[in-house]
Amino acid sequence: MSNAWKQTHRIKRFTVGAMITPEYHGWRSKRINDNIPKLSREGSQLIEEHLRVVPSELEILKQVFERRNAELEKQIEQIEEEKMNLRLDADVQKLEAERLRKGKARAEEDLDSLKTDYKKLRLSMRTAGLGKTSEQWRKEIQEEKNKADEWERRFQEIQAQNETLKRSLSEN
Repeated sequence: MSNAWKQTHRIKRFTVGAMITPEYHGWRSKRINDNIPKLSREGSQLIEEHLRVVPSELEILKQVFERRNAELEKQIEQIEEEKMNLRLDADVQKLEAERLRKGKARAEEDLDSLKTDYKKLRLSMRTAGLGKTSEQWRKEIQEEKNKADEWERRFQEIQAQNETLKRSLSEN
């Protein structure tokens, strides 16, 4: 078939070749398939633009839905991660509370033991005669307070003397 077309085309060229004017030759070079003129590249749409499919309303809604669905999935993942972290925090708090309860129980046992030991020591001191009576302790405490008051008074006197010496040195 292509041979037949080539032969016909050659004959046209041969018979018409002598009668061709420059205007006719210009017109003939612009045409395609005998009577269809070639499209000019200026002002025309690209084939891709012409064939571009405009999405339907359903497709647009589907895309919006998929985007929103992806956002919600991300939020769900974040919330689940936060939930897991909160559970871990609660577990840590429970362990800490249990540790404190055990520590409190141990401290109470130690306190009871100390009270018992103290009572035993007081009893042994009384029976051995090492303990003073409360009147003797009051008297000794009063003597120590008097000594402390005396030292405090002396300290204030010496401090006052130092201040006067400083003043007199600064004046000189």
